[in-house]
Amino acid sequence: MVAIAIVMVVVLAVSCSRRVTRIDPSQQVDISGNWNNTDSRQVAEQMTGDILVAPWLTNHLSDHEGKKPVVIVGLVENKSHERIEAETFIKELERTFTESQKVRLVQGGKKREELRAERADQQTNASVSSMKKFGLENGADYILQGSINSIVDALNRKKVVYYQVDLQLTNIETGEVVWNGEKKIAKYVKN
Repeated sequence: MVAIAIVMVVVLAVSCSRRVTRIDPSQQVDISGNWNNTDSRQVAEQMTGDILVAPWLTNHLSDHEGKKPVVIVGLVENKSHERIEAETFIKELERTFTESQKVRLVQGGKKREELRAERADQQTNASVSSMKKFGLENGADYILQGSINSIVDALNRKKVVYYQVDLQLTNIETGEVVWNGEKKIAKYVKN
């Protein structure tokens, strides 16, 4: 009887154990139907691709003697029904801009505050020859901002999750919206 109980405990323990398998981060895996790293990467790459071939860039280059525009990625607000870490999406946008080499990217938000704090610290703690001066940052010409929205349609064990990412690129000096884009994703989930 004790032997049967031990076997049952071992079988139960083995059947309840978790197994983890490493996968390629670029591999598309959709377990829950929620927003995931594939969505973030694909939307960022497509939208920055659209931004970089839109007429605003050619207009800027011709108006500024070929000088690349300076872009800052601002707030991308999560207005969806789920917790989406917008910073991951923002980092994807920034990575794609940087890799394109078609625009110059400057830091925004908390990263910019950290840079300024470091510069301030250097004023008292670094040698005069190596300290970085205030007032020499590249000012951004354009700011990219937007939102991530979602709609869920569910009945019984089926649902469709619809995501829409809206981004706008605005000329900081004039307030003119020079590019307006959207990307839609729809996911059918059956449990």
